[in-house]
Amino acid sequence: MLNSMRVGTERIRQIVLSLRVFSRVDEASVKSVDIHEGIDSTLMILGNRLKANSERPAIQIIRNYGDLPLVECYAGQLNQVFMNLFVNALDAFEDVTSKHSYQYLKSNPQTIEIQTRALDNNWISIAIRDNGLGISEANQAKLFDAFFTTKAVGKGTGLGLSISHQIVTEKHNGNLNCISTLGEGTTFMIEIPCRQAVQT
Repeated sequence: MLNSMRVGTERIRQIVLSLRVFSRVDEASVKSVDIHEGIDSTLMILGNRLKANSERPAIQIIRNYGDLPLVECYAGQLNQVFMNLFVNALDAFEDVTSKHSYQYLKSNPQTIEIQTRALDNNWISIAIRDNGLGISEANQAKLFDAFFTTKAVGKGTGLGLSISHQIVTEKHNGNLNCISTLGEGTTFMIEIPCRQAVQT
C-alpha cells in the first residue's frame, strides 16, 4: 500500500509540473524555451485520453525529436496550439473508433507522430501527424476560419484552429499549414523562427 501511495504521489507531482510548464502563467513575455518540454507536458495533461479503454487500445505516440535550439516564444500560447492540434487528432480518432472493432484497432494502431527539426539556424518545424480519417479538400480550405467545425453540436466551438493559426502567424511570425488525405490522416505543420522580433 505504501508503494502504491508513492507511485500515486509521483504521478500527481508529474501532472502538477506538467500543468506549470503548460500554462506558463508567469510568462506573458517572450522567453527562450525547450519546445519538446512544452509538447511533452501537453501530452502528459492529455494522458487520460491516450490510455486504452473498453473501445480501443492505447493511442501510440511517436516522438521523432530533432536537435532544436531554445526557441524564443510565448510558451503558454504555443502550448495551447499543441493542445488544440492533439485534441483535434484525438477527436478524429473517436470517429474511427466508432466504425471499427477493438481487434481491428489493435492490428491498426491509432498513432500521433510528432517530428521536430531545425530548418536552418533561424527556423524550426514541428509536424503533428495522425492516422485518423483525414480532412476533405473542401474542409481544408475553411479549417482556420473562426467558428468552422465539423464536430457534432456541443462538441467543438470552431475556434481552436482559428486561434492556433493566429498564435502561430501573428504572435510568432510563423506558418501553420495542414496536409491531409481522406482515409489516411492529417499533418499539421508549424514553422516558427527561433528568435522573435520585439513587438511594440
